Amino acid sequence: MPIDPNTTAPEPDSLVERRRAWLERSRLYLVCEARPGGHEPEEILRPALRAGVDIVQLREKSSDDREVVEAGRVFRRLCDAYDALFIVNDQAELAIACAADGVHLGQDDANPEEVRRLVGQDALIGLSTHSAEQVEMAQAQDVDYISVGPVHRTPTKPEYEPVGLDLVRYAADRAATPFFAIGGIDAGNVDDVLDAGASRVALVRAIRDAEDPGEATRELRSRIEAKLGIGSAQ
Repeated sequence: MPIDPNTTAPEPDSLVERRRAWLERSRLYLVCEARPGGHEPEEILRPALRAGVDIVQLREKSSDDREVVEAGRVFRRLCDAYDALFIVNDQAELAIACAADGVHLGQDDANPEEVRRLVGQDALIGLSTHSAEQVEMAQAQDVDYISVGPVHRTPTKPEYEPVGLDLVRYAADRAATPFFAIGGIDAGNVDDVLDAGASRVALVRAIRDAEDPGEATRELRSRIEAKLGIGSAQ
């Protein structure tokens, strides 16, 4: 059902309510490393956030903890400037050190219940899922959102076979928690992902590697909003 952009929801009272409210209305999620595509974070994140990215995840696999926290300060500042959520990949301790809004876990990372004890009730927890079974299991776990994919083959997750659109359709039908389709999604195929039932997408290369990250974000945002029948006010 299309969301009425003129409807004003009550202002959430607590930090976790505010975070979950922003998560609920989020449509575009950017995942990138500390130096996205070898660039300074400002060069990619500022235009992408200005153009409509709702969530940024810092996914850094090759730097030490100190470098991740230093990058996290920049990510936090930019997300605050554009009223976006900031998530750190994998490590709850680093998410806390970066003052992130939450942590995103893979299937081989720590148990969400253990992570919840570390990050507390105010933080968001995301979980990657790659099968119908994992989507089902996630519904019984203490997570705030899931990602579903990789929809298409992607060099950022070479160890995973693409799940295709069938898992997106399954999640759209069965997932009670918000889900983001992820994996090889770009302006050329995002309409198919949305037609399969996704209302939120997560991307890496389509924005990070674009000649104009802001314009790439605007095009993706426009396609999502057109499909969902919502306006940029959301």
